Amino acid sequence: MKHSTDQSLIEACLAGRREAFGQLVERYQHRLFHSLVHLLGSTEDAQDAAQDALILAFEKLGTFRGESQFYSWLFRIAYNSAVSSKRKPGSSKRKPGSSKRKTGPMSVSLEARRDASGLEPADLNPSTEPSFGLDVSDRQRLVQQALGELSEEFREAIVLKEIEQMSYEEIAEVVGIPLGTVRSRIHRARMELRQKLAAFIEAEVI
Repeated sequence: MKHSTDQSLIEACLAGRREAFGQLVERYQHRLFHSLVHLLGSTEDAQDAAQDALILAFEKLGTFRGESQFYSWLFRIAYNSAVSSKRKPGSSKRKPGSSKRKTGPMSVSLEARRDASGLEPADLNPSTEPSFGLDVSDRQRLVQQALGELSEEFREAIVLKEIEQMSYEEIAEVVGIPLGTVRSRIHRARMELRQKLAAFIEAEVI
């Protein structure tokens, strides 16, 4: 069933073949996890939110109408779970990339996120001009550092637009804010991210 479509796996699961949902989990869990790491700021919180979202998605699978892609539907569930987890007393306050859990199959890095999602957003990729003298791991580290310096709203905007590749309309629906606010927030977030990256890169090469 590895090459089955999402819809065929959903139909199989609803027909009683629970292993079909396992295929959906394998297909999307890493992409979902790495996006949640950027939103929540720690691998531990992201792991919890991803697991909660997958359990809830399984329970609500019968409500999936097929009006959007399955992953978009799953991500909306995960986003709501992530927002709820951030509001819980005692939830982690670490910034992205600051978690001590750095090893294992779910360890966070932009390269791992790119491999999982197949995306390499330009606005999250610091300049690759040779004059900077930075290797891939250094650039990834600086991007993580810059993301961690953004406000929660701006970091959220960057993650949804540049990592999740959502449209402005999709972001407005997921976050529950006006379309104009989405456009403004993303524009300001991109500008601030570029400024922080430029400062971090300059400090590295001096």
